[in-house]
Amino acid sequence: MQPLTTHQGIIIPLNRANIDTDMLLPKQYLKSLEASGFGAFLFDDERYLDPGEIDTPLDKRRENPACILNQAPYRQGSVVLAQANFGCGSSREHAVWALRDFGVRVVIAPSFGDIFRNNCFNNGVLPLPLEQQAVDALFALAETQPGLVAEVDVERRLLSVAGGVWCFELDEGRRQRLLKGLDEVGESLCHAERISAYEARRRLAEPWLFRR
Repeated sequence: MQPLTTHQGIIIPLNRANIDTDMLLPKQYLKSLEASGFGAFLFDDERYLDPGEIDTPLDKRRENPACILNQAPYRQGSVVLAQANFGCGSSREHAVWALRDFGVRVVIAPSFGDIFRNNCFNNGVLPLPLEQQAVDALFALAETQPGLVAEVDVERRLLSVAGGVWCFELDEGRRQRLLKGLDEVGESLCHAERISAYEARRRLAEPWLFRR
């Protein structure tokens, strides 16, 4: 997983609350268990004028020009700005895969769906919480300045936009995993030698636990 230490990217303003995981990636794309290749289907129902499946050629589908993801400069955006309860709904990890494959590394919102939030951290995407007042101030800037850039410093827990600076909360364990490019499994594997040594000691001390 690619480490996230600092990130600079164009803000994609989605001024809506309760954007759920089905909006982010509709159910027909859950057939694939590969953790990549979903970026073209992010917000699929809004992005295209005709329906599609995971094997539908993209050149056979018509883009919806009204969808912000089909507009310049937001096609190159990598910081989503949204309202409360972003990522609510089902637990599908594919929704985060779609965001990440589109290029999104940071999602800013007042609150997030719990499972979605955890899935973000395990896939190198930062769910960045800000107070409602700060989010509204950012929308006021982003909606009048297309191409507005946000700078995120994970090390210092700082967000910088148009000369303004906001601190954000991020617990130390998750901060370290983002900085190192690790998910929870990867972090555990960093201690593989110690885990193996513990298992060997326990096998000697309590051999009856290992009898079949």
